[in-house]
Amino acid sequence: MQLFDELKQNIARETLCAVATIVRGVNVGAKMIVYPDARVSGELGDARLSDQVARDAQRAMQNEASENRAYGDAEIFIEVFAPKSKLIIFGGVHTAIPLVQFAQSLGFRVTIVDGRGRFATRERFPTADEIIVAWPDDALAQMQIDASTYIAILTHDPKFDIPALKVLSTTQPRYIGAMGSRETRAQHFAELRAQGVAEEFLSRVHGPIGLDLGARSPEEMALAILAEMVAVRYGRSGGFLKEKE
Repeated sequence: MQLFDELKQNIARETLCAVATIVRGVNVGAKMIVYPDARVSGELGDARLSDQVARDAQRAMQNEASENRAYGDAEIFIEVFAPKSKLIIFGGVHTAIPLVQFAQSLGFRVTIVDGRGRFATRERFPTADEIIVAWPDDALAQMQIDASTYIAILTHDPKFDIPALKVLSTTQPRYIGAMGSRETRAQHFAELRAQGVAEEFLSRVHGPIGLDLGARSPEEMALAILAEMVAVRYGRSGGFLKEKE
């Protein structure tokens, strides 16, 4: 019952977790809850099995996909309880307007962040779930960033981009994309390296943001950004569809 109560609290708090249940083999019905940071509650009756399942559950959470897996004579159902995906948009620019609309139609909870009050308004973003007027580093200090979080940095201004990326370098969002030319990206990355940001993090930042669709209008750019986010969500390259062999 303690595990069920913990799971109910996780769902209520929108905490990403996975529940592993033995459905065939020894100790049928045994359960444990696994978290993205490798914490676990409960156990499956075998320490080595529990460790292996915990690792697989973490991968399942990254993919937001529940699955049945076989472990010798045991079969275990790993069920992922993912909160609603969150999109945080830094910069209330023109492209952000259709991006909010498109993302919400796909079920994202969208937050607009901009330190410029004239850009972060209800008139510009009437349907946004949240609007925060603050500098990126101040705003991020109030947010929970996890594997269900997607970040779109649209300002292409070092006063916003560099502080945002510096703070994000200590987190593990599902996706980070930054607007700007390759030259701008190189300049920003050089500054971030000078500030001690790891190369591993910089390699995960998508930029210029969005798939190369030849987008020109704000709506087309928003489509390219969202398409890249969906490709990352499902572990795809964003190339042409291919029939399964």
